[in-house]
Amino acid sequence: MGQSAEEDCFPTQLIDGKGEFNVEGLDTFVKKTKLSDSGLSYAVVAIMGPQSSGKSTLLNHLFKTSFREMDAFAGRSQTTKGIWMAKCVGIEPFTLVMDLEGTDGRERGEDDTTFEKQSALFALAVADIVLINMWCHDIGREQAANKPLLKTVFQVMLRLFSPRKTTLLFVIRDKTKTPMDLLEPVLREDIQKIWDLVRKPQAHKNTPLSEFFNVAELRQRFFHSISPGGLAGDRRGVVPASGFSFSSQEIWKVIKENRDLDLPAHKVMVATVRCEEIANEKLHHLATDESWLELQKAAEDGLVPGFGRKLSSILEKYISEYDAEAIYFDEGVRKEKRLQLKSKALDFVYSAYATMLGHLRSNALESFKIRLEQSLNQGKGFANAVRDAQQSCLLVFDKACEDAAVKQATWNASKVREKLSRDIHSHASSAQTARLSELIANYEKRLTQALSEPVESLFEAGGKETWPSIRTLLKRETEAAVTDFLDVVTGFELDHATIDDMVQNLKDYSRSLVEKKAREEAAKILIRMKDRFSTVFSHDKDSIPRVWTGKEDIRAITKDARAEALRLLSVMAAVRLDERPDKIESTLFSSLMDGAVSDTSSHNRRLGASTDPLASSSWEKVPPKDVLLTPVQCKSLWRQFKSETEYTVTQAISAQEAHKRNNNWLPPAWAIVLMFVLGFNELMMLLKNPLYLLGLFVAFLLCKALWVQLDVPREFQHGALAGVLSITSKFLPTVMNLLRKLAEEAQGKTTQGVPEYSASQSYRHQSHSHSIPESVSSNISSLADDDAEYSSPALVQRRSTSNVRETEISEM
Repeated sequence: MGQSAEEDCFPTQLIDGKGEFNVEGLDTFVKKTKLSDSGLSYAVVAIMGPQSSGKSTLLNHLFKTSFREMDAFAGRSQTTKGIWMAKCVGIEPFTLVMDLEGTDGRERGEDDTTFEKQSALFALAVADIVLINMWCHDIGREQAANKPLLKTVFQVMLRLFSPRKTTLLFVIRDKTKTPMDLLEPVLREDIQKIWDLVRKPQAHKNTPLSEFFNVAELRQRFFHSISPGGLAGDRRGVVPASGFSFSSQEIWKVIKENRDLDLPAHKVMVATVRCEEIANEKLHHLATDESWLELQKAAEDGLVPGFGRKLSSILEKYISEYDAEAIYFDEGVRKEKRLQLKSKALDFVYSAYATMLGHLRSNALESFKIRLEQSLNQGKGFANAVRDAQQSCLLVFDKACEDAAVKQATWNASKVREKLSRDIHSHASSAQTARLSELIANYEKRLTQALSEPVESLFEAGGKETWPSIRTLLKRETEAAVTDFLDVVTGFELDHATIDDMVQNLKDYSRSLVEKKAREEAAKILIRMKDRFSTVFSHDKDSIPRVWTGKEDIRAITKDARAEALRLLSVMAAVRLDERPDKIESTLFSSLMDGAVSDTSSHNRRLGASTDPLASSSWEKVPPKDVLLTPVQCKSLWRQFKSETEYTVTQAISAQEAHKRNNNWLPPAWAIVLMFVLGFNELMMLLKNPLYLLGLFVAFLLCKALWVQLDVPREFQHGALAGVLSITSKFLPTVMNLLRKLAEEAQGKTTQGVPEYSASQSYRHQSHSHSIPESVSSNISSLADDDAEYSSPALVQRRSTSNVRETEISEM
């Protein structure tokens, strides 16, 4: 045959003479001839016969193949070794022909019939049509060459468990003149005798030959051989073309292992392997599909509109391809592998679906947070806002899940929805807690602003009405806050027990705020007591600073001031928010006023027993939690208070005595009498000469004016030396000022202000440690007014008192 014929039929050795299967060669043949694309539309033809009976030549002529033929001139010998296969040229449908090694060859010997039986069994298992090539002159002979061949065919056929019939075509070579009508009955009879002599299994003991074979003559029937009524019309158990390679390998493997060949089971096995291969191939293509990779990346980045539709389309593509390629395999196996393919494909893409649901859940949760915040900002009640936002977000989530649903899957987004509901509930709870905390903090701040300063002010006042006023204030502000709080908290739809607890906590906070303020003030009680003492001691009933003129009863004033300080101590000794009567004030006054502390202590030491009511760590009828200052602490504070305020009293007494001394300028009576006796002559001289008297009067007026202008008593308060230095520095300017005023009076002029400025300016330049003197009166008569101008000692006394009190406060 020519080169073009070989290229068309692709002759390939399928099994070599040693029984080795050519897997690589078969795969190459399948690819070159595109056998896999034929599905079930293909037929397999095999030829069997004695060696050198012209089998290869017959096939080459029938199917235009290019099998190697025997060279008759070189002698009769074995030409075909093993099993060869080729594609029939010009025959539809796809027809594959196998050329088997000849039987009864001298090369293998008389006893080596193993390969003959194996090749015959293989041909009968694989082929739809088996050509039996025999000599015409052997028909009717007992010892003909075809009988061993037929026995072999029948024996191996019984080992096949196949549901279909194989067509046997007897090709009679070198036909004689005997008519065919006479040869056919003889051939059928010989075949039947051989069949009857073959040992059959019990199940096939009485089975006629026609159950296994269709006997036909060789005619032009290879075209459309698989059509109904064709040579290969029985298509039961046909392996799809894509599984032919694997099926052939497995059949030969079973035959080589000398096992019974169950073709139905083999068909299932082939279908299992091939369907699994097809399914794996589709999974691989799915994993590398560009559309899938783009969709997967988009799903990782965020929401993908139409995700379910797109993914369903990709899955449907590969499942449909599987259906198209596996359609000719066993239906049960095909469906089973289809389910497996679908399951694996869904498992493969599930991560993208789960990611998409995660995005949907996150978006829904974020949407819930935004909607809730907007509703709350619009003034909607918290519970209603949560319900509306949750219902809206879950509805959007459900619609989005429907859009992401995959048609091929029965995935349920209920678990993700449940998690979303839990997340919404968790956020709502957190938001509720935060809102309530903020609300409570606002009302606590409101109470703090309403109570702190007023309570502190009431404590500073420290009177009998301090605690009643605090209780009234506390009740009024707490009730107002609780009423407003209940109006706001209604929107949260909390249970009554929770609301009651929150209201009680608010009341407790206001009470604790007052108690905290009380404890802060109690820690500063000594300072408050000294301030109260100083205020009462240094000011009269009209709150005017006292001037110690010598007329005041310092003892009574001191007692009143101490009583006020002690009353303040009694107010701060305990918390009185429950309107329980106590004896704290009476106990303190009875024990501490009028020196009772020291007297009682001395009396106790004499008696040898303690009867001091302040020798205790608790107050009568006062719970320990309400005690701010214990009796012992009050006693200690009172002693410290008295010690630190004694200086103020001493200063007042000193100021009073100094005032008396400053206001008494007349010498003692004995000194006046002595001056009159010793100065009698000088007095008489003045009376005899009025001019002397006038001069003395003028000199008196000048001295009086200088006294007032220089403020001599005040200057000498700081010491004699300081007074002399100050008066010396101001003397000359003051004298010049007086002389200038006298000159102006003499000339009838009125001058104001300037001289006073020059005198005071000179004083400021010369002395920095003393105050500026008062202005000199423009009227000489006013300078002589002793009652009006001699009030400066009182001013000095007030300044001294003020200095003493400032010193006391700084020491405290």
